[in-house]
Amino acid sequence: MTVVRDDEDGLVAWLAPGTPLIKPVLVDGRETRYAGPVAMFTEDRVLKLDVWRGTGILKVLPPGKPWSVWHFWAEDGSFRGWYVNLETPHVRDAAARRTSTVDHVLDLWIRPDRTIEWKDEDELEGAVTAGRFTAAGAERIIADAHEAVRDIEAWTSPFSDGWQKWTAPPDWRLPMAPTSHQPVLIAEELHS
Repeated sequence: MTVVRDDEDGLVAWLAPGTPLIKPVLVDGRETRYAGPVAMFTEDRVLKLDVWRGTGILKVLPPGKPWSVWHFWAEDGSFRGWYVNLETPHVRDAAARRTSTVDHVLDLWIRPDRTIEWKDEDELEGAVTAGRFTAAGAERIIADAHEAVRDIEAWTSPFSDGWQKWTAPPDWRLPMAPTSHQPVLIAEELHS
């Protein structure tokens, strides 16, 4: 991703269409969600070199929040909405020039009219069944989602910051793909 801003208000990064990425997939190459809400957390996976095929996504990581806010646009450039990706607060690795997080499965979709839709509740239940989260951990994730809803309803940053009007400069280059990539079986730690 390309860093747009990185300061005390948080990290903002741009995932441009066509950006190379490495993602976990099932051993047969299918997206993990096709395994179902429990098996998606228990089936073996490999890493796949791919490219981002959607329109660009602007990701805002508010400091200390257990979520990031993704801004989505349609092909015609019109703003589609915000996606709140519940996750652990990002931890920086300055030496590797990256941040790390753990996805919490549950998400929220906010339309431009500010209506909120909860997403992937079945996958959170599946994650508990599969042992990825405890029941208490899932309750904490749901509480974090309610906290995000309160921020949305109060229209706090980053929702109120006007990022939905942002556009990437046309001269920005795509990040480079890794120079070599071998599929790797993802170990158990990704299932826990």
